[in-house]
Amino acid sequence: MCLITKNTNRLSKGKPNIKKTTEKKDKVFAQADSKKKILEIYNNITITSAQMYQIEDNGSRMGFHKSYMMENAGHALADFIISKFGEDLFDKKIVFICGTGNNGGDAMVATRHLSCNYGLNLFIIIVGNSNKIKTEEAKMNWILIQKLKKLTILYCDGDSFNPKSSHIENDEFIKKIISDSDIIIDGIFGTGIKDEVKEPQKTIIGLINKSKAYVISVDVPSGIDPTTGTKKSVCVKADSTITFHRIKNGLLQSNTRKYCGEIYLEKIGIPCEAEEEVIL
Repeated sequence: MCLITKNTNRLSKGKPNIKKTTEKKDKVFAQADSKKKILEIYNNITITSAQMYQIEDNGSRMGFHKSYMMENAGHALADFIISKFGEDLFDKKIVFICGTGNNGGDAMVATRHLSCNYGLNLFIIIVGNSNKIKTEEAKMNWILIQKLKKLTILYCDGDSFNPKSSHIENDEFIKKIISDSDIIIDGIFGTGIKDEVKEPQKTIIGLINKSKAYVISVDVPSGIDPTTGTKKSVCVKADSTITFHRIKNGLLQSNTRKYCGEIYLEKIGIPCEAEEEVIL
C-alpha cells in the first residue's frame, strides 16, 4: 500500500479554550526531539468518522462552509483521475456510482469537473431515492448535475434488482454499464455508514467487484467502517482510495488494506484550527 500526501470534541459556541488545547499539544509533542519529528507526528495522526464530523462542523462554524469542502474534495478527485490516466482517459467509459450522502455529493462534483473534458463517456448511477439526498450541499450539486448535457444519469432505487419489480429493463442496462466500464468511482457510502448493506447497494457492490474496471473509492471503500475497519457483508474492493483531510483509522487496519488499494490523502482546505480539542 502506498500513502501519498498531495497539497491540492467539538468547539464551543464561544471562543475555543486555547490554553487547554496548547497543554494537550505540549503533552503529545513532549517526546519529539525536533521540529521535523513534531511535524511527522502531527501529519500522521489518523481520525475516526466522529472526529471528522466534528472537524467539519468546527470548520463550518469558522466560516468554511461544507459546500466548499465538498467542492474541494470533488475537484481533488477529478484531478486525481486526470493525473492517473492522462491521455488514456480519451474515449473511456467512466461510471460514477453515487449514494445519497455527502460521499455521493463529492463524486457528483468530480463528474461536473470531468464533464468539461472532451471525449469522455460519463455516467452517473444514483443508488437510492434522489428525493432523499441528505444534506444541502449534496442537494445543490444534484440539482446542478442534472443540467449537464455531457453525461447520462441512471436511477437505482429501493425497488431495483427485485425480480417482481417493473425495473427489469433498467436494471439490465445498469448491469451492462457497470460491466462495460473502464473506470468506476465508488461514492456509495462514506464515513456515515452504520448499518448492514442492503439492496440495491448490495447488488451494486457485487457488480463493481465483478467488473474489470479500475475502481476508485471516495474517502473509504463502501462497506468498510472507516473507524474500526470492520467489513460489512459486502464491500467494494478498490484499486485506489482517495481520502480527505486526514486518513481514517479503519483504512490502515490489517484486515482492510486489501480492499483499499493505494491510499491517497487530499487536503480540502479545512483550517487546522478546526481540529482544536478534537485530535489533540
